[in-house]
Amino acid sequence: MSDPAATIAVCPICPHHCRLKEGEAGFCRARANQGGTVRSLSYGKLTSAALDPIEKKPLYHFRPGSVIFSVGTFGCNLRCPFCQNYTISQAGADGFSGSPLAMEKARPEDVVRAASRLAREAGNIGVAFTYNEPLVGFEFVRDTASLLREAELAVVLVTNGQIESGLWERLLPLVDAANIDLKGFTQDFYDWIGGDLETTKEAIRLAAVRGVHVEVTTLVIPTKNDSREEMDAEGAWLASISPEIPLHLSRYFPCYRTEIPGTPVETLQGLRAVAQKHLRRVHLGNV
Repeated sequence: MSDPAATIAVCPICPHHCRLKEGEAGFCRARANQGGTVRSLSYGKLTSAALDPIEKKPLYHFRPGSVIFSVGTFGCNLRCPFCQNYTISQAGADGFSGSPLAMEKARPEDVVRAASRLAREAGNIGVAFTYNEPLVGFEFVRDTASLLREAELAVVLVTNGQIESGLWERLLPLVDAANIDLKGFTQDFYDWIGGDLETTKEAIRLAAVRGVHVEVTTLVIPTKNDSREEMDAEGAWLASISPEIPLHLSRYFPCYRTEIPGTPVETLQGLRAVAQKHLRRVHLGNV
């Protein structure tokens, strides 16, 4: 008789370490046990592609005024109830809540070819992996980033930083810039969204010390992560890495499964003053 445990595979990507039976998808919906190995379901399946201003990532201090070819797939290893891109971040290979997603299959070389054409025609500087959580599709990001490096095009990540440090360190030599979401500065907040605060903090620290251009975004949500004490702690911690790290404080609006009223601009302004005690570059977004 075969051992049922032999069919279990553990995903190595993030702190969830999903233990998956044969054919079962993980928490992120973008990875599954196939033949005893956890494989990406989203490899090369693009749900979104656009030429965006670099400031939209947001990256204000990396090649300002430029544009970047931005691509996304599906899936995420968080469950933010306020997600703006929930129809792709909370989708799986079959789509979102029974509705199929429009996906275009693309190989890494296809993405690089498109980015190179846009570089010639529109001044594109590279590729940003964004819209959903790119690191749940680690292999596609790694393979495409390697080719982008050969083509002398920039590699940008917009990520929640929920990745195991060993894999992150393997990817960082291929990355030029990253905007990393620091969703809140308490584990209680991360419990609400299904993540681990220390993992994101380590992702920020490692990227910064490895020479990647790092900017950080915190979406400020009333009653959830808008206290001055929390912002003071966040600003002090970021400054312990470098006071030059740009921090974006973004205004929340009700979305997806949240009905908390939107963030008052006055709240953001007050939190910016707190963060500026520690950091030299603090920006407000969605105002």
